[in-house]
Amino acid sequence: MLEITNIQKTFNKGTINEKPALCGVSLHLKPGDFVTIIGGNGAGKSTTLNAIAGVWPVDDGSIIIDGENITGYPEYKRAQFLGRVFQDPMTGTAATMEIGENLALAARRGQSRGLRWGITRAEKEQYHEMLKVLDLGLEDRMSSKVGLLSGGQRQALTLLMASLKKPKLLLLDEHTAALDPKTAAKVLDLTNSIVNKNKLTAMMVTHNMKDAIRMGNRLVMMHEGQIIYDIEGEEKSKLHVSDLLAKFEEVSGGKFANDRMMLA
Repeated sequence: MLEITNIQKTFNKGTINEKPALCGVSLHLKPGDFVTIIGGNGAGKSTTLNAIAGVWPVDDGSIIIDGENITGYPEYKRAQFLGRVFQDPMTGTAATMEIGENLALAARRGQSRGLRWGITRAEKEQYHEMLKVLDLGLEDRMSSKVGLLSGGQRQALTLLMASLKKPKLLLLDEHTAALDPKTAAKVLDLTNSIVNKNKLTAMMVTHNMKDAIRMGNRLVMMHEGQIIYDIEGEEKSKLHVSDLLAKFEEVSGGKFANDRMMLA
């Protein structure tokens, strides 16, 4: 479903602020893979997701989704293949529009626009049932402005919107980092449910080692723009946080020193 081959990216090349961000990253995902990505600050986690999404072009390498080479595609052209949920709950939804209108926008992604009723009765019923599954009471607030929702409610809605068209690849960039622990756990449970129900291929960046072990069928660790550890299946399910710390020290040659991840 996803083939990243030797992608490289250096920011501010040729200047005093030159910063190598990706140094020959290769990663192949099978359909249905749910990969969690961990690593310290500046390891290249979010940079990898942004490279796939086309936020900026890579310097070298290729990105192929479901057999189609999208390496040279601009960001808007890649949108038809991808669903994204961002770290900031304020991103990914239109705050001044209603919940139902946001869902309608997500449902029409990639379609031509015309002059007709914004949301049909049948669509309202469909959205009502979708929101009911979230168990947040949003199905009775479809006319509410999204800007009035809590962070957790917005992330849950964004998850629903991102998966509505069953994307080839779902990108989750620390999508629970800005939430309190209880709300974050709720959103992670919803993530698992949505990914499994729709049989989606997904990549989730996280700073929480326990979440990285618990979620998905595969775990990737990054350091200084490279993948230094890749484990899946039964081996992954037997991991403990101490194993990840030991592995990091083994392959990187140094102590893991990231307060945010250690506290998480």
